[in-house]
Amino acid sequence: MPSTGQDAAGPIVRRLFVYNGGFWLRPRLKRIMALAGWQITAGLPGPGDPVGIWGASPTAWRGRAVSARRGAPIVTVEDAFLRSVLPGRSKTPLGRRGPVGLLIDPLGLHFDPSRPSLITSLVAQGAAHEDRAAEAIARLRAADLSKYNAHLQGAPLPRAGYVLVIDQTRGDASLLGAGRAEFLQMLAAARDENPGKPVLIRSHPETAAGLRPGHFTRDDLRPGDAFSDGPVSPWKLVENGDAVYAISSQLGYEALLAGHRPRIFGAPFYAGWGLTHDETAAPRGSASREALFAASHLLAPTWYDPCLDRLTDFNGALNQIEAEARAFRQDHAGHLAYGMRLWKRPFIARAFGDGQGVRFTKTPGPEVTLAWANRADEVPQAIRVEDGFLRSRGLGAELTPPLSLVADDLGIYYDPTRESRLEGLIAQGPPPDGEARAVALVAAIRAARLSKYNLAGASARLPDGPGRLILVPGQVEDDASIRLGAGTERTNLALLERTRAENPDARLIYKPHPDVEAGLRPGLIAEVDLARLADHVARKADPVALLDQVDEVWTITSTLGFEALLRGVPVTTLGAPFYAGWGLTRDLGNIPDRRQARPSLAALAHAVLIAYPRYLDPVSGLPCPPETALVRLADPDAPRGGPALRLLAKAQGALAGHAWLWRR
Repeated sequence: MPSTGQDAAGPIVRRLFVYNGGFWLRPRLKRIMALAGWQITAGLPGPGDPVGIWGASPTAWRGRAVSARRGAPIVTVEDAFLRSVLPGRSKTPLGRRGPVGLLIDPLGLHFDPSRPSLITSLVAQGAAHEDRAAEAIARLRAADLSKYNAHLQGAPLPRAGYVLVIDQTRGDASLLGAGRAEFLQMLAAARDENPGKPVLIRSHPETAAGLRPGHFTRDDLRPGDAFSDGPVSPWKLVENGDAVYAISSQLGYEALLAGHRPRIFGAPFYAGWGLTHDETAAPRGSASREALFAASHLLAPTWYDPCLDRLTDFNGALNQIEAEARAFRQDHAGHLAYGMRLWKRPFIARAFGDGQGVRFTKTPGPEVTLAWANRADEVPQAIRVEDGFLRSRGLGAELTPPLSLVADDLGIYYDPTRESRLEGLIAQGPPPDGEARAVALVAAIRAARLSKYNLAGASARLPDGPGRLILVPGQVEDDASIRLGAGTERTNLALLERTRAENPDARLIYKPHPDVEAGLRPGLIAEVDLARLADHVARKADPVALLDQVDEVWTITSTLGFEALLRGVPVTTLGAPFYAGWGLTRDLGNIPDRRQARPSLAALAHAVLIAYPRYLDPVSGLPCPPETALVRLADPDAPRGGPALRLLAKAQGALAGHAWLWRR
């Protein structure tokens, strides 16, 4: 990230005089500028005050005229190259969110070759960041992210072996006046230089969305050629092409990053460095792909975290757009949801409503696309929804809305009788830099002492004595993970008896499940049995405090076993929980044969905490990465359920013996 005028005392604010309404009317743009140390100001600049203009927009002449009259320097502002899910011209709420990054350039414009720009001035410095850049490029490609990200995984791809010719929108400032004639010249060169190969013309996302016209039409195609305007991955398009032709498109840059040496007919910032075949661009010097990327993505942009409302770095912006794009790809067509209890429907509508929204039905049928996992057998085609593993500050049985949900299109994580999407992610392994990200996330979880429910429990020290300390977490006995994943032991009493039988000299610490303690779910063990089997009953105890003190955990399928693994505590399983069978636990139950991968703990954590769940920020209402969810969970004042849910939870507690009334 470039310098934003900040020092230890806070940002140094400078006035920026603007004459474009977008600086005033686009809240996120104005906010990013403020965080970067720029106060958007009306009027005439004084001595030393700069004028701000939006790139080469139709209103930029106003700022340039004022600059010329007043002798004021110019600062140009443009979207960064990782922007949003939908283009800014999209009129949907998703499209109006704004960018996650800006190029705030006091030198020039990145697409104007007549003078240096911030990006071109940083290329030499970028050489010192090549390793970081290589990792970032790999992450960007693995996440399938570009400037705009409405492309869909699984969208049909053209047959490989084509010549990719990239269209742009008419009047795009980066074209520097080039029009249809220049695009037709590029198309002719693509055909002449690649005889016999089919041409694939790729339209701009704004053209495909009907927002702005392009330069090519289907009449420009010859037999065997094709037009690509569907929601196809830009990275896959360039990877499958034999050659790439562009004037100044960012897709030409991504082709370069993917290993092509594209033919460039304009003068974008990435031309002239010896990495492209240039028709018109003058040589600028030599640079590696990584140095160029470091300048364009790591050093020049000002990146913004819209959930935490603060500046961030490239990885922070990528994490945010990855979360938003993932939600859009699953939700873009809207959902018909089944099996959702009434109290869950508001947060389901928020969490899955980025596309065409969520409708609810009481009737199972083939149109259903989303179902709570315990009702999904009635609608087997539906995506199964369940709470995630960093859920909330409070119990689901107390009607606390979750920050994380899983949406599984294959099975569900707690059902070992069939493959789940989580199993596939564990077997596949993490993307580039994924293990390092997971290590940092786990360290943050441990430092903040977070768990699934984050209840304020007792943290009294366990009694001293001889023998190993074994924590035995109780479970809800009618829970689906017990019904589907338990082995011989299917009750808390049987779990405690087996643990005692195999560990006669150990000290057993039994922790009742919070829902069971609250009287909301079945699973109580009689006091007489607790007295003969357990050395200590940790009632309403903080699970993290317990894990800090014990030597081992024995469980059927409890998520507490996974939390123990994250803290380096050995785990023995009697059932087949999602974290068993991967070589990280001692498994005494029946584990599916398909669990053959042997991931590291960090790789398992990446699949379970990063790749599999979806997170929704309760403050901004945006999809968010797990790192943001941790910030919210660590804040005791973060939003929880509203007053209506709290009243309903109290009524539910009063009717705990009549669960059929409230578990609807």
